[in-house]
Amino acid sequence: MTTADTSPRRRLVEWSDPAASAQDAMRLSGLAFLQAIVDGELPGPPIAELLRCRMIAVTEGSATFTCDLDESMYNPIGTIHGGVVCTLLDSVLGCAVHSTLPAGHGYTSIDTNVQFQRGVRATSGPLTAVGRVTKAGRRVSFAEGEVADARGAVVARGYGTLLIMAPENSPGNGEPR
Repeated sequence: MTTADTSPRRRLVEWSDPAASAQDAMRLSGLAFLQAIVDGELPGPPIAELLRCRMIAVTEGSATFTCDLDESMYNPIGTIHGGVVCTLLDSVLGCAVHSTLPAGHGYTSIDTNVQFQRGVRATSGPLTAVGRVTKAGRRVSFAEGEVADARGAVVARGYGTLLIMAPENSPGNGEPR
């Protein structure tokens, strides 16, 4: 028998229609699109609302997010689920790469490697994640990043490989440029 408080807790999650933002993503350069999100001119993606994350800065080749933590992100042993930190890293790495892309181009993760360095609790936050492009390619780009807790201690490092997707009607689409 447990003595823990088992009363239900609630959190309301609201988001904007992602289809409208996706259209903006295709007509703007990656940097302009992401800056519009930072500036509040465009909404962030639904996953950001779900995980209580927001992009706070973007430059060409770099993105910075924060993530507010709460116990709704806990795993069964009472720490923040590693998937939250992994998703945060995958997002910041992807946005760092997106910031280098011209209008009409997209990306998707091929590989994300995360090295967890310490446990995280709701009291550890907010988390700050910084991603940087290490090699921008025409078909594949590479990025690295880290996540730090509110004290500045690194809780995870990550590396990503991302596939660059050119518009379907662009010359040579599907072939190395």
